[in-house]
Amino acid sequence: MRAVVVRDGGLAVEEVADPVPARGQLLLDVLACGICGSDLHARHHADAAADDAALAGYDTFMRSDQAVVMGHEYAGRVADRGPRTSGPKPGTVVVAMPMLRAGAAGDRSVDLVGLSARAPGGYAEQVRTQASLTFAVPNGLAPATAALTEPMAVALHAVRRGEVSSRQPAVVLGCGPIGLGVIAVLKATGVRHVVASDPSPERRALASAMGADVVVDPGESSPYAATGRRPLDAAGLFRLAVESMDKLRAVPLVPWQAAFRAAEAAGATPSGPVVFECVGVPGMLDSVLAGAPLYARVVVVGVCLEPDTIRPSLAVNKELDLRFAFGYTPAEFHRALRLLADGDLDPAPMVTGTVGLDGVAAAFDLLGSAPTHAKVLVDPRSDATL
Repeated sequence: MRAVVVRDGGLAVEEVADPVPARGQLLLDVLACGICGSDLHARHHADAAADDAALAGYDTFMRSDQAVVMGHEYAGRVADRGPRTSGPKPGTVVVAMPMLRAGAAGDRSVDLVGLSARAPGGYAEQVRTQASLTFAVPNGLAPATAALTEPMAVALHAVRRGEVSSRQPAVVLGCGPIGLGVIAVLKATGVRHVVASDPSPERRALASAMGADVVVDPGESSPYAATGRRPLDAAGLFRLAVESMDKLRAVPLVPWQAAFRAAEAAGATPSGPVVFECVGVPGMLDSVLAGAPLYARVVVVGVCLEPDTIRPSLAVNKELDLRFAFGYTPAEFHRALRLLADGDLDPAPMVTGTVGLDGVAAAFDLLGSAPTHAKVLVDPRSDATL
């Protein structure tokens, strides 16, 4: 079959062996596969990513000298099932979590589809999936939309990591595909005030189309000032502490400790926004620590594959909550699919192009340089090259 193979940073369409599903696996005819930002990074930084993955306990991440078929955001039609394998019947349109037991019989290790040489991905005419991680697409959802289940699941997991309440402002830094997905999920889950920040006017327009309440050019104004809350700095916090205690101690009939605990229970104590860092370049995280207001919760969603430096004292002085998000659970993946199928999530504005296999290399180059594009889909049946 035809597939797009990456090797030493280069992309080429090649004839590769037809995949054969093993027990517990399904074979899909690929109908659509999204190009992910992590694919753009892995193309040139595979070895650094593999080193970090190995430290985390996963040692089969792709290496630059390997021939790998990438693509992990896919929807397809079941073409075959492995021996003694149950699951969706042939002809069923499905999506799947990109994880696969790709080793020999008895090997219990799991590979990331499209990010491992042992588990070829969706930039191909066919792809293997784990039957237990494959879900039928409901409600006649178009395959091109269903293919976005995976990035929407990433966004859903990040939002859940942020624990954003409906009345708490959220700030999304970076309006690439993941940032746009986070915006959409925030609005779909009832967050009332979402601020999006990006230097690109094209991506700010996409952020508005995805539901952001306020869009900001960070070169002109601070996204934190657009949250609708008066920012509190350390000097303001000190004043608040002293002035509050002056007032509480002035009421001798009420123990100040009881009044303080009641204020805490009522939510009267200061709180900050939830900030989603969706850029993932060196220096970005430190700039967030410097700019975010006191008590902000920072969720790092953008993947920086280069060494970086932060100033921990910034986070300490502001008592920031720093969290990192990676992947999703099967329940979150399925919920993302339901949100798409039920119309609660509409990713259409972020899809800015479709190419066939022969257009993948050009699409990679364009996504790395042109802010007019966000999510480009690969349709192996298409002859579109640009």
